[in-house]
Amino acid sequence: MPITQSAKKALRQSVSRRKRNLRKAEAYKRAIKEHKKLVAAKKQDEARAALSKVYKALDKAAKTNVITRNKASRLKSRLAKLLSK
Repeated sequence: MPITQSAKKALRQSVSRRKRNLRKAEAYKRAIKEHKKLVAAKKQDEARAALSKVYKALDKAAKTNVITRNKASRLKSRLAKLLSK
């Protein structure tokens, strides 16, 4: 357990940041799963709409360093490629 005031504050900050980061990570993972499910069900129009939600979630996660920008780009590319097949 932290003893000094600054260590206590640092702990509070890291806990709240972790919660925020987990929310963003779960959001993009959930969006990806939904998109893949629609592609597998051959629902092209709904999958296109879901793809924009995936892009938004990935961009938000990359902007706040939850994931790297390269990973976000790689995932977006692969999901778009999956839709076009």
